[in-house]
Amino acid sequence: MENLKIFLDKDINQDLIKSKKIAIIGFGSQGYGQSTNLKDSGCNVVLGLRLGGKSDIKARDYGFKTMTIEDAVKWADIVQILIPDEIQSEVYEKQIQPYLRAGQYLMFSHGFNIHYKKIVAPEGVNVIMVAPKGPGHTVRSEYQIGRGVPCLIAVYSDSSGDSKEVALSYASAIGAGRAGIIETTFKEETETDLFGEQAVICGGVSALIKTGFEVLVEAGYSPYMAYFEVLHEMKLLVDLINQGGLADMRYSISNTAEYGDMTRGPKVIGEQSRKAMKDLLKDIQSGAFADEFMSEMKSGCHKFNKLREENAEHLIEKVGAEIRSSFKWNNDNRIIDRNKN
Repeated sequence: MENLKIFLDKDINQDLIKSKKIAIIGFGSQGYGQSTNLKDSGCNVVLGLRLGGKSDIKARDYGFKTMTIEDAVKWADIVQILIPDEIQSEVYEKQIQPYLRAGQYLMFSHGFNIHYKKIVAPEGVNVIMVAPKGPGHTVRSEYQIGRGVPCLIAVYSDSSGDSKEVALSYASAIGAGRAGIIETTFKEETETDLFGEQAVICGGVSALIKTGFEVLVEAGYSPYMAYFEVLHEMKLLVDLINQGGLADMRYSISNTAEYGDMTRGPKVIGEQSRKAMKDLLKDIQSGAFADEFMSEMKSGCHKFNKLREENAEHLIEKVGAEIRSSFKWNNDNRIIDRNKN
């Protein structure tokens, strides 16, 4: 195993990014988190948006200067594309590529479109990635309390010779240098990120929680008790895992829980699950998932929207909303306010 190199603020030229004009394309979760952190770090930032749209109004409420995407690209040294993966290639082709010039830095926070060649940058344009390992709202909330979200950086093309230094400086300005920055590749980031989302942290965990909830409710247990046991406590244990690995979680739980963990867990996530994970990874590596996803997005999102509706109507969501609304702590200092960020 290779030795891990972690970059911190002390290793980085934090002033480099302040000499660059940065255009953030999009003001969703990552656009909000990264742009506000950059602004507070003293960087020169504009938002490239559809003028008059909801994102434009929100961005101006935060004190940002906004431009059309085309004008933002013309103005900038760094163009950070933070709109959804499925529309990046179309927006890039029509509103970004025609205005790019040699020496600019085209930046992403996910390698999807570059790795699967949905976007191909012109010669002379640097292509880099700064990928916080957390949602944009968390990138912001951690920055505000003096911490940061760990970040990956990668360089795909480096015409100017300083792309890594620029990526590090940008990552530092959004707070990642407080936590740790690791260098990777577009290929590795894209494929491991998709796999993690599908097999474990989103797909795997949500399916596990829902199935556990359904099994308990079908067996006659209270849905409220089922919610607490399979969903609410998840966050408490994940916090322990995040700070000290599985070992700290097992140190904190009871002997009963630890024994059940190690003897029964492999019965749930066994060879069948391992094979399913390997099949998911093959689809990611071959580009089959990327093609399926882009096809779904371009054909009207019928399957996607139906799945969203079905999941929103699940009993666990109704029970959870009722329980969470009764907790005062859950309604104060919310990380996500959909009307504001």
